[in-house]
Amino acid sequence: MARSFDNLFIGGSWVPTGSAFDDLNPADGSVWARVADGNAGMAVRAIESAQAAFPQWSGLTHAERAHYMLKVADEFERRREDLVAALQGEGGGWFGKGMFESGYVPGVFRAAAAMNYNPIGEVMPSDYGKVSMAMRRPMGVVTVISPWNFPTLLTARGLAFPIAAGNCVVLKPSEETPFTGGMIFAEIFEAAGVPPGVLNVVTCSRENVPTVGDVIVEHPLVKGISFTGSTPVGRVIAAKAGAHLKKCCVELGGKDALIVCDDADLDRATAAANFGSFMHQGQICMSVEKILVQEQVFDAFLSRFAERAAKLKVGDPSADKGHVIGPLINDKQAGKVREQIEDAVAKGARVVIGGGVNGRFVEPTILTGVTPDMKVYAEETFGPVVPVIPFRTDDEAIAIANDSEYGLSSGVITKDEGRGFAIASALETGMCHINCSSVNDEPHVPFGGSKSSGVGRHGGRWSTETFTETRWVTLERGGRGFPPMF
Repeated sequence: MARSFDNLFIGGSWVPTGSAFDDLNPADGSVWARVADGNAGMAVRAIESAQAAFPQWSGLTHAERAHYMLKVADEFERRREDLVAALQGEGGGWFGKGMFESGYVPGVFRAAAAMNYNPIGEVMPSDYGKVSMAMRRPMGVVTVISPWNFPTLLTARGLAFPIAAGNCVVLKPSEETPFTGGMIFAEIFEAAGVPPGVLNVVTCSRENVPTVGDVIVEHPLVKGISFTGSTPVGRVIAAKAGAHLKKCCVELGGKDALIVCDDADLDRATAAANFGSFMHQGQICMSVEKILVQEQVFDAFLSRFAERAAKLKVGDPSADKGHVIGPLINDKQAGKVREQIEDAVAKGARVVIGGGVNGRFVEPTILTGVTPDMKVYAEETFGPVVPVIPFRTDDEAIAIANDSEYGLSSGVITKDEGRGFAIASALETGMCHINCSSVNDEPHVPFGGSKSSGVGRHGGRWSTETFTETRWVTLERGGRGFPPMF
């Protein structure tokens, strides 16, 4: 029987909307839940509730706000089993992915709590003997628009640090994962006793996304926007934020490369490639989407990589924990991946393993012979498909990796750490991981990309800096007078 989430969470109360939409299980298309369909008016109400809560919340001591974040972390741990099941049923994720995500989220809130004990300003020198200070204070209302692929983790990252710093949040989760990216936060914040209005959750159907989205970005009470999602949508949100002179942190798509040098440990390299390319069906912004392998080890790498990838089982993750490759999130995404495979094959690429698409289930697919004129070379795939491309020199590998509008993450596999750092320094990405996959994250690090992969950084003090305002405050102690004519 489908679950029912008939109400929005606004001002600490559960507010009926009078309408709902279907939240589907991507594995079989069944209705996993019925979810409240919010509208523009509800979004305005949520923003006003957040603004009303702001003076009291921001007026609490840093220790009091940190204490609430720790209670939220504890509640997430208590709900872990339920969350893992929901991540499988609502998002189509593998059991191991759910265990990772549910285990990661409490750490995000604990890291946010810890940030409250860090310095939030500086004392600067003054030519006139003043006490001159740069001080940070919360902005007010921040809206968080979160994605469907790691809905709980990425929502937590978007809102934990701004809330801990004293802001109040209006959250709009993806319509694909409104529970794991939205309503579970409402339930947990309520259970943790967080004051009303600090977090407000507005879910809505795809049809209402444009009007709700416009309100939560453009409303004059909204001072900052946190968005994680696709580059086309991120461009629109960033443009609207810029038009209203609002602070915005957008983490967008990627076409991330893993560079395997001729001195690489091939066991490490093939494991990094397998995990980076196929974890959560490749539906990760920092998934490995190009594997660049030096010619001397190309054949050996490809053979071992294909052998590893062939062991990954495809199927409904709710039915069998051994199904590591679950469904893509919807038919549109599956169609896009199919199109990229067919385009590559038509233009001369070879399918080493995989290539099959059965509804929303796509086999782990390795391609060779991929050239720049193919869609899979340039476009973000967001599916379990990866080309393996040979290179001769490090400079050539760097050029191929940088031949992209995106610049989110990257990986380099080499036994020579100096070589690894040299390559990493030349890559046009916001993140690079030497002797590891491009898929890496920790709550306290500066997470984000360059070029079309986004603006700003999530995580740790970088989130705090993004979603606070810096003020210059001085205290005069008699060192500076005024001109005598005044």
